[in-house]
Order: sequence, then C-alpha cells, then structure tokens
Amino acid sequence: MDENLTYLKELFQVEDKDVRTYSPLTLAYLGDAVYEVVVRTILVKKANCPVNTLHHQASALVRASAQSAMIERLEDKLTEEELSVYRRGRNAHSATMPKHAAMADYRRATGFEALIGYLYLKEEIGRMLDLIHLGLGEELS
Repeated sequence: MDENLTYLKELFQVEDKDVRTYSPLTLAYLGDAVYEVVVRTILVKKANCPVNTLHHQASALVRASAQSAMIERLEDKLTEEELSVYRRGRNAHSATMPKHAAMADYRRATGFEALIGYLYLKEEIGRMLDLIHLGLGEELS
C-alpha cells in the first residue's frame, strides 16, 4: 500500500471529507477490509503456501476474538484522538449480531476496525501499521 491515497482520489475523482464526520460503523467497514489486506499481504510475503493454509492463518488473526485481544494490548499506546475513535466504534450499535464471537469481543473488534479505517482515511498508514505490528506481537514477527 502506498503511503498516499492521492492517486486513488484523483483517478476516481473522490473528494476529501473530514474523517471525523464518518460514522464509526462506516470506518469499521473500511478498517475490516484494510486490516484483512494487511494480514493477507504479510502472510503471503512470509510464505508461499497453499491457499487453504493461508486462509486458516488469516482467519485466526482477523476474527473478533483476535482483534479484541489486539486492542487490549494497544489501548495504553493510543493517543486521545485514537482512543476516542476506538470508543466510538466499540460503542456503536450494529444491526447485526455476532455468530461466532462473544458480544464484548465483537464490540472491541468493531472499535479496532473503526480505528484502522480512520487511520487509513487520514493517510496515517505508518501509524496504522505500527499499531497492527504492536497488536500482533509475536504472532507474525
């Protein structure tokens, strides 16, 4: 991923909006996809192995319980602004219920995804990757 979304915005004629105006669930929607791409990229770059193996490895890292554990490790490292975004995401009321996750894990994971989406849209890719790296700990290092 490029550090800069300028080309994407120019190519598709997308205007910048104040990231703070997006709903936390919209940020989580984007953050979910961005986080998944980051995890998949790391896994593919680390080992050329069968897709089924990659899928199982990625699934273990992107499930709500894993994201919940990550944000717990990260909370004391977040800025006030980042904490605010995380809390807004965590406290947002989704129309869906988790099928394979505890509600508390699901809400923390939604907050984590909102934070990832927020940092991505703010083009703070380095900070986003640093937090993902810290959150994963030894899992992919």
